[in-house]
Amino acid sequence: MDEGESSSTNNPSRPWESYNTVFTNAKAGMEGVDKEKVQRVVYEMSKGSKYFQNEERKEALMKQKIEHMRDRCAKLSSSDLSNYQKVVDRRILEVEATRDLSRVWLHVDMDAFYAAVETLSNPSLKGKPMAVGGLSMISTANYEARKFGVRAAMPGFIARKLCPDLIFVPVDFPKYTHYSDLTRKVFKNYDPNFIAGSLDEAYLDITEVCRERGLSGGEIAEELRSSVHSETGGLTCSAGVAANRLLAKVCSDINKPNGQFVLQNDRSTVMTFISSLPIRKIGGIGKVTEHILKDALEIKTCGDMVLKGSLLYALFTQSSADFFLSVGLGLGKTDTPEVRSRKSISSERTFAATGDEKLLYSKLAEIAEMLSHDMQKERLAARTLTLKLKTASFEIRSRAVSLQRYTCSSEDILKHATKLLKAELPVSIRLIGLRMSQFNEEARHSDPSQGTITKFIVQKGSSRKNLDDNDSSDLDASKNCLGNDEMLSLSYASHETSYDQLKDVVEYEEQSVTPNQECKKKEERIQVLEGDALLRKHKDCKADSSAEKTEAVSVLPQMEPLVWVDGYRCNLCGIELPPSFVEERQEHSDFHLAQRLQNEESGPSSSNTPTSKRRILGKEKANSKPKKQKPNQKDGSKHIPIHTFFTKSNQNSNDETQKK
Repeated sequence: MDEGESSSTNNPSRPWESYNTVFTNAKAGMEGVDKEKVQRVVYEMSKGSKYFQNEERKEALMKQKIEHMRDRCAKLSSSDLSNYQKVVDRRILEVEATRDLSRVWLHVDMDAFYAAVETLSNPSLKGKPMAVGGLSMISTANYEARKFGVRAAMPGFIARKLCPDLIFVPVDFPKYTHYSDLTRKVFKNYDPNFIAGSLDEAYLDITEVCRERGLSGGEIAEELRSSVHSETGGLTCSAGVAANRLLAKVCSDINKPNGQFVLQNDRSTVMTFISSLPIRKIGGIGKVTEHILKDALEIKTCGDMVLKGSLLYALFTQSSADFFLSVGLGLGKTDTPEVRSRKSISSERTFAATGDEKLLYSKLAEIAEMLSHDMQKERLAARTLTLKLKTASFEIRSRAVSLQRYTCSSEDILKHATKLLKAELPVSIRLIGLRMSQFNEEARHSDPSQGTITKFIVQKGSSRKNLDDNDSSDLDASKNCLGNDEMLSLSYASHETSYDQLKDVVEYEEQSVTPNQECKKKEERIQVLEGDALLRKHKDCKADSSAEKTEAVSVLPQMEPLVWVDGYRCNLCGIELPPSFVEERQEHSDFHLAQRLQNEESGPSSSNTPTSKRRILGKEKANSKPKKQKPNQKDGSKHIPIHTFFTKSNQNSNDETQKK
């Protein structure tokens, strides 16, 4: 039964028909599987579990999106569609002009990679149904196990129900990395700048190799596959050859395992191939997008995207509609992307859900050690730490903190990660992840003349003594009020909740925040504005109660959390990224977080921050020039205005520089 049809079925006697999960999706080696049987077993084994409840919530959200899309579609008039069709026609001419049929791209995909490596290490597993993983989760399954409906990202206890003779082999990532390196040595012989999609797949531009050696793309593919088999001692791979990366990836899945498919670089051939291709075969179209397109707009094939382009441009953002139109025309990337510097590095582990704090802290220590090892291996140091948690109910929570200095030390990572985890407890957790971003490499590209608050506090302390002896005592008082970590670091913590995305499915990002969590977020947002807290504590700790009253407006911009509007557009800067760009969206989120932290540190000295507010001293206007005042004021106050402090401290620094 087709998934689109089963999703609309509502038979009380067959409830599993409306229960759609990633486990029932077609995958290489599962062509002859009884999908209804698999769906029934998955439903019966999952019913009542936290996973089941989470799937029901996501199913309800998906249905809401579909109904919303149908309502918007019904409101479109014929004149609206006519206008949008003109937009489609113009865009087709524009994107067609970019079609490049001169390149030859090869996509290589290793066959059941983890399982194949284990079989190579233990030949007794050959011909037997086997899965890499355990009863909690499966990383991959060999083709013998897939005949029973067993596949990656499936809980092991469900897989055992589908295949009682299934053999489980524990995960061994160092072994897989070793064999992945062997395959990449082969890839470099054909394209030194190949793009690694993961440990077991890569994109190669073999245009020059074909031209230099006078061979076709298919012949190069056969030679490469043979070289991989020899280099690895028996591992097989499948390949797809086409004019661009999008088509090459689709082609590599056609004749799996240990096969290849070549799509000729001819427009009519490409259009014939793509027009009847199911939309789910395209990378970037996940389960949710597939159901919205099918159930709301009746778009089932890539060819339908061109035929119903007016609806797509009327109901989706332009970037999304452009993506769908390009897919319908068989257009994809043909250029080799520029090498991008790494934006973040992370490590995470999944385990049986537990609320045992001792065990959770132990897991956190292990992950911090692994992350530190990876950073040292790549010679990286960072200062933004993000903690990711997946609760027993499959909610995703994240917290971030800005460290005082760049570090790759496991002790530093664990110290701050422990504080972030403590703020979430008590809670039952099934996954912990740590991510470090804002590397020291990025600091080199920042404006060297722009100081930070922390440097200002540390370096300007001595200059302030030259202004007034009494002021130094006030600074000491503020130090006594603040701990070392509080005085020397400005941190930001965020608490966001969303429902998890399954590994093999690209979905819209879904956020769910309860009223209690919303209140908690507001409280946290107030608590973490340590820049303002520093001002308040400094004021409270002053010994002289007759200090001049000043009105202070927060120097830290009140920034709202990042949300992907309509699932594609960033609400903070307007950039549009499709849901399939998982890594890019994570990097974009980290960018805004790092920018926010940098704004907090730079304070009013940052002229590039349009949202930052200036302090208002008494009745003095923000845009007026500050009046110079002597330290000993007529009113007898021992304190001086802060603008005088800035002016004189800068003068002192300049005088010292000139003396040197």
